[in-house]
Amino acid sequence: MRADRVEWEQRLLSDDGPLREIADTVQGPFHVMFPERIVENIGRFQKSFVDNDVAGVIYYGKKANKSACVIEACAAAGAGVDVASVGELGAALRGGIDGADLMVTGPVKSDELLMAAAANDALIAIDSPAELARLIELSRRRLPATTARIVLRVLPKDSTSRFGMTDTELDNIWDQLDTTSVRLEGYSFHLSGYDAVPRAELAAALVDRCLKARVNGHPADIISIGGGFSVSYIASELWHSFLDNVNPSWFHGGRAPRPDSYYPYHCAVAGPQMLTAILEHNGLGDRLRKAGIRLAIEPGRALLDRAGSTVFRVQGVKTREAQHIPYDILTVDGSSLSLSEQWFDTEYLPDPVLWPERIGSITPTCVGGATCLESDMLSWRRIPLPRAAVVGDLLVYPNTAGYQMDSNESEFHELPVPPKVVLRNSADGRQFQWTREPDPRDVRSNATPAASLNLS
Repeated sequence: MRADRVEWEQRLLSDDGPLREIADTVQGPFHVMFPERIVENIGRFQKSFVDNDVAGVIYYGKKANKSACVIEACAAAGAGVDVASVGELGAALRGGIDGADLMVTGPVKSDELLMAAAANDALIAIDSPAELARLIELSRRRLPATTARIVLRVLPKDSTSRFGMTDTELDNIWDQLDTTSVRLEGYSFHLSGYDAVPRAELAAALVDRCLKARVNGHPADIISIGGGFSVSYIASELWHSFLDNVNPSWFHGGRAPRPDSYYPYHCAVAGPQMLTAILEHNGLGDRLRKAGIRLAIEPGRALLDRAGSTVFRVQGVKTREAQHIPYDILTVDGSSLSLSEQWFDTEYLPDPVLWPERIGSITPTCVGGATCLESDMLSWRRIPLPRAAVVGDLLVYPNTAGYQMDSNESEFHELPVPPKVVLRNSADGRQFQWTREPDPRDVRSNATPAASLNLS
């Protein structure tokens, strides 16, 4: 299933692009990042807010990709960052994000994270009455001159999520809100799936809670609807043809994922269009505007749409047969830990590009990793490559910046974690300049917590 290519991807894959130079220099698997695309994606979400005349706040969900260039792109484009650990908070600050532009999420946050968030004026999503009590006690004891900024995370009705507070807990929390220690700025929630309607309806319901909070002396002027903004990877006809016809015989060893396990690789209303649909549903935008409430979003994958690819070198080829039809199994110089869908017992469906691109005989091909695990397959599906691969070829998996690059990477077998290579346009815009990004673990080890987190 061939993914559409944007201009920078076409240039990367061209014969005179930098791909071979990077591969020869890195000598192993690597990720390519193009941060200019991230700035463009942020701009598209900002335009949706402007077009609907709604005050909006964008927090990049940092867990989607830990590359420093993403944070730098957010800072340049005027987006904040959603973090859930002291490490992520420190990385965001080092990348140029102001503390006031941070949203701190996650359950049962550590004392260190709560204090770092409060000290840096970040907005803290409170997950339970117990966490609120702990934040107030810590603030009184350690930061008595600081008023922590908070939103209360809501447990959606009929949800089985372990996150958020019930209606009863929210209704009974007023006596607990000490306005000298915390300032309630609004509410937040997260919903599974990629449907605009339930997000719009829950946001509308929370407008009333914001108005009640104002009566109780709090500003309550923001509602965060979290992330879940879908990305459309492939054309509609390819996606629906796959769903209608998929067969276990297409996969090595018959190892087809469950039909309901796939990400929706085509979405008719994706990314910024989904935000527009949310704002337009039952006049939500009008209601927010009249109430003077900002809408916050926390997209991760959607801000990284077509902002990166993952590259492996072919280091072995063998031929097998299924139902009397031959197919190739490639072994590449990395592992499926760099394509996270495999480790969620599903499959990353956009076809990799076999590079250099040449025409030959269509060759069904599966792709395995370099570890000794039978399950280490990057692509169980027999992909119809345009020619037979040979040792030394490159496989370029498209659009992997959102989650695929980072979620499950490890140094299993003491194989190195693939580095990130950052592409930037030259001054004339016709060539790429590339740099290898430092390992974020090295950056963290050299950081001074007091300086990074404003805890001195």
